Amino acid sequence: MNYSISVVVPVFNEEGNIANLHKEIKDVCEKNEYDYEIIFVNDGSSDGTDKVCRTLRPLKYIKMRKNFGQTAAMDAGIKAATKDLIVTMDGDGQNDPADIPNMIKYMEDNDVDVVSGWRKNRKDTFMKRFVSRGANLLRYMLVHDGIHDSGCSLKVYKKECFKGVNLYGEQHRFIPAILKIKGFTVGEVVVNHRARTSGYTKYNWKRTIKGFVDMISVWFWNKFATRPLHLLGGLGLLFELLGFGCGIWSIVLFAMGRKMSNNIFPPLLTIFFVIIGLIMIVFGLMSEILIKTYYGVHVDTSYSIKSIETFDGNDSNEKEA
Repeated sequence: MNYSISVVVPVFNEEGNIANLHKEIKDVCEKNEYDYEIIFVNDGSSDGTDKVCRTLRPLKYIKMRKNFGQTAAMDAGIKAATKDLIVTMDGDGQNDPADIPNMIKYMEDNDVDVVSGWRKNRKDTFMKRFVSRGANLLRYMLVHDGIHDSGCSLKVYKKECFKGVNLYGEQHRFIPAILKIKGFTVGEVVVNHRARTSGYTKYNWKRTIKGFVDMISVWFWNKFATRPLHLLGGLGLLFELLGFGCGIWSIVLFAMGRKMSNNIFPPLLTIFFVIIGLIMIVFGLMSEILIKTYYGVHVDTSYSIKSIETFDGNDSNEKEA
């Protein structure tokens, strides 16, 4: 079967990896006679990534105005994709394009909407594997997306999966979970994972914290997006009970003749639990819904594209964003 695929690759300071990666993707697509396009999204690189990208053919090249993060770059690439299947992968060369045909075959044989790669034998440092295992454990407890390795960028999606979906933060790790919430089916295939041969990893403790916060967001969206009152009402009742208890404490102290000027702590706790706690919780969680609603309803994104260019042969066709 002649599959139609868009291969989306976010790149950031990967000048030493992208030329070989592009060749590998191209060779796989041509060997399997795919109707294909390769999309590289330059996420504000400061090295020679831009120069290298402009030498690659064929290529749809998206250049961001600055570094907005991997999720934003992936979202931009996905929105620019025109083929029936969308393949995402990292630009560091650790994902193997040779796994793409097997993942597509799995998708067809098992009739699923998403196929996620599982880096069963990772070629990363001990610390990176350790952090990843901890994140996967938390994800298993909170998200339940049914896969072993959500951090693997090598995934295959049917294009319709992203209709009405906008990604932000560090949510590229949780795309299968987000799509599963919407009713899409998810499968998983063991893939080859290669050691990095050039450049350096972009992961650090800040991205780990951001990923954890986004995991909580996905958990909340999964559990309470359609019924936030279940969560807010339960927490509200708990705080009201605590406030009521502190209020009873205050009344008892007053009835015992204690001077309230010397026992101001219970009344203050009453006010704090009843008012401040409720305001913090309601505004904090409702803000998440408002942000999602804003990006879902308005024609807007959290990033800005400088240009989109298509390189085919010796010609380039530029479209200013």
